[in-house]
Amino acid sequence: MNLSTEQLAELLAGIARAQQAIVDAVESENGGWKNTHMLPKVTSAANMRLATPRLIDVPSRILLRSQSRVPMDVPTIVRMLNEAVGAAAPAAAAPAAPVAAPAAAAPAAPVAAPVAAAAVVGAGVVAATAAESTPTAGNDDLSNFFDT
Repeated sequence: MNLSTEQLAELLAGIARAQQAIVDAVESENGGWKNTHMLPKVTSAANMRLATPRLIDVPSRILLRSQSRVPMDVPTIVRMLNEAVGAAAPAAAAPAAPVAAPAAAAPAAPVAAPVAAAAVVGAGVVAATAAESTPTAGNDDLSNFFDT
């Protein structure tokens, strides 16, 4: 039996719905259980620190997303599965490869200048704010504290 990526995504979505029913049942019996015990464990299992999921992270990420108001839909699961396996999306594979390579190399230098300028401006704002709102020794006047 061969499953397509879309069929596998539908299967994973159904499993997540069944798991969500169990989570809801336990949460209705023991209020606060989901936020206290379940979410930290699922977040750890989903390995959210990685930008691209590994194949082993996909079911946990689907379950974690089903805890929100909008669960993950099948096309999103298919996209995540393709990323986890390392395959490009079928429709965007051909045009994305030639366009992405030149675009990635070109904006590296221009982007660095605004970021550096923002860091200098941000450092000046922090220094000015610290100088204005720091009370002197023995003087606890905080009248200008809320002006910053």
